[in-house]
Amino acid sequence: MSTPVKAPAGQQPAESAGRRAIWLSIAALAMTFMLPLAGLVMALFALMAGIRALPLLRAESRPTGVAVGGITVSSLALALSALATGMQLYLMDEYSAYQECMKGAGTVSSQGECFTQFRDAAERKLPADVLEMLGAMQP
Repeated sequence: MSTPVKAPAGQQPAESAGRRAIWLSIAALAMTFMLPLAGLVMALFALMAGIRALPLLRAESRPTGVAVGGITVSSLALALSALATGMQLYLMDEYSAYQECMKGAGTVSSQGECFTQFRDAAERKLPADVLEMLGAMQP
């Protein structure tokens, strides 16, 4: 027979589950902007933590706002990181060529030339409306 596991003194499992969901979702959103693939994985963990926290909070008649907020933020992070990761994979060859060009670029003008080559390659591969949405951002 097994003994039920009890929460540490002063800490309720439902409350900690809700806080865990929101903190994981905030971390996932931050990771999305630094490393999109890591943000994707973290967002999945945050989404699962938020979904698992909802029944725990409801069972103890506690407010579910923290868990719902965690689910919302992690869903946003999941969508953003999936788009960013997909874009990186789609433009992998162009970005690799850009990085190789930047390794040999010793001056500011040659770095500008590398970016121009990257932008031209991306323009050939992406639709015009996507390029307008991205603007003139440098990789």
